Amino acid sequence: MAGRTDAGVHATGQVVHVDVAPLAEPSGRVPVSPEGIPDLDRMVGRWNRLLPGDVRVLGARIAPEGFDARFSAIRRHYRYRVSDAPWGVDPLRRHDTLAWNRPLSTDAMNAAAADLLGLHDFAAYCKQRDTGTTIRELQRLEWERVDDHLLEVRVSADAFCHSMVRSLVGVLLLVGDGRRTDAWPGKVLASGIRDSAVAPAHGLTLLGVDYPPDTELAARAEQTRNIRTPMQ
Repeated sequence: MAGRTDAGVHATGQVVHVDVAPLAEPSGRVPVSPEGIPDLDRMVGRWNRLLPGDVRVLGARIAPEGFDARFSAIRRHYRYRVSDAPWGVDPLRRHDTLAWNRPLSTDAMNAAAADLLGLHDFAAYCKQRDTGTTIRELQRLEWERVDDHLLEVRVSADAFCHSMVRSLVGVLLLVGDGRRTDAWPGKVLASGIRDSAVAPAHGLTLLGVDYPPDTELAARAEQTRNIRTPMQ
């Protein structure tokens, strides 16, 4: 799986790979094309008939040699939605939009976000684990007011550590409503100490995952598995 999202987070562009052992002989249970290749289009239809209504397989193909949905990725894209309407959230958006009962300034949040872009140790914005690295390259963190009360932030990075996006959003919301200055998120980053401001999961959606050309997939997976330092 390309992104191990927190419970309650949505995804419209999740990528999953499955290692399947070759069949010793035709079983009659996996449809094949006239050339003897598994017919994945027909399998997609079968999977979707079995899956619950909130999960759908949009497409499938035989993966190139060396592909790993998680480690071969070069970039992931998320969106977080917030409503600052005084009456809360549009009922039709309540499952994917956070209600924030204070007016928010996109200018203030974008000014604060600029200090977080680039390659940093994001330990202050990650749920700590015993293994792995918290060094990430944050490539995009941009707020936009979509209509009178609906705001979206688009977040892209080469990878994200546990709860990183929700932590970034939570801190920036406190800047947006005026309770913190736009310099505060950068100070949190430099401190390396995790703050308790973490936005709820339901406003977050994984939009997509980028991969290099097929010939570079294995090399990218090996590179990603290496522990990085802030100088890399």
